Amino acid sequence: MQQPINLTQQPIKKFALFELGFRPFFLFASLFSIIATGIWMANYVFAWPLPVSSITAIAWHGHEMVFGYAVGITAGFLLTAVRNWTGINTLKGWPLLLLVTSWLLARLLPLTNSAELFVWAAVFDQLFLLALSAALLRPIIKVKQWRQLFIIFKLLLLLAANTLYYLGAFQVVPQGISWGLYSGVYLELALIFTLARRVMPFFIERGIGYQVELKNRAWVDIGSMLALISLWLSDVFFNIDTITALSALALALLHSIRLSGWYSHGIWKKPLLWVLFIAYGHFILGFALQALNYFDLYSPSLPLHAYTYGGIGMMTLGMIARVSLGHTGRSIQQPPSILFWCFLLLFLGAVVRVVIPIINLDYYLYCIAISQLCWISSFGLFLSKYLIIFIKPRVDGQPG
Repeated sequence: MQQPINLTQQPIKKFALFELGFRPFFLFASLFSIIATGIWMANYVFAWPLPVSSITAIAWHGHEMVFGYAVGITAGFLLTAVRNWTGINTLKGWPLLLLVTSWLLARLLPLTNSAELFVWAAVFDQLFLLALSAALLRPIIKVKQWRQLFIIFKLLLLLAANTLYYLGAFQVVPQGISWGLYSGVYLELALIFTLARRVMPFFIERGIGYQVELKNRAWVDIGSMLALISLWLSDVFFNIDTITALSALALALLHSIRLSGWYSHGIWKKPLLWVLFIAYGHFILGFALQALNYFDLYSPSLPLHAYTYGGIGMMTLGMIARVSLGHTGRSIQQPPSILFWCFLLLFLGAVVRVVIPIINLDYYLYCIAISQLCWISSFGLFLSKYLIIFIKPRVDGQPG
């Protein structure tokens, strides 16, 4: 439940980038995703050397899109949401700048091609997750919203997964990179499902333009959580193909039931709504593809990128587009028209990355290149409109 926020009246700053968590994290994570995708494209498509010597190119790519981009967006969302839920200000000003700087250093230092600075990148990355968890924990404990502790627990599990990744990178744990990266994907899915369960029905009910009553089912919530835990443990640590396939199949069915309870035909007239619906559909597609791949029909990277590119990518872009408007006093009923093209480009990129290779593998490299260009173009267009939104104060004169 959203609490009233007790804010003392202060002069509104002309430069508002560090006034609330969503602003710097949405901006820098989006910008970094463009840079990281460009570097990955140069390496994978054009065989340019990656300026990272401590890990393989694919390990860097996977880590930076999950623990860099996705976790950065999650940080911005949670710092903003917890402020709303508790009624207590989260980090702003210099404390927020320091948190963002820790995240940025963890992203940039590996690109120096220095083994010593890679160690410092790991330190800053872990400090970032610890500090983020502490910053969110303080207001939650202060107002005794104990149910929010599940979100903190998932962040701490992400910290543990990131630790596994670095232990693998430093050759302490042989399978650490794989365990850490795939755990990071599943834990990010868990966080997104928790947050989507709370905000997607709210967004749809208030954005659709007519009265609608959406359904949530407790047994779906519980069943999907247990099935995701089963899938995570089986797929990442125990490699039990039958349990992995059955868990993925259960998740495809359960999330289809959940999504059907949120459906209303009016979403297709609202880009800020249909992008979330299609993104959620990609999670379901990923689970279905993973279940079917029990028969080794295609590369495991296809369900993985259904989760990450189509699911996490579209969901986060849709969320940050909507949240940034609402929390800067702008109308969510009349969003920038360019968002339609941003969302469409990302959707086309997901289709090319995931669906086309199932049909025909002959042009796989071209599919990768096209999907990379779609991501870069989508987020580039987004920032061309939203950069000013992130750095300028709210249009209604309120702080935040």
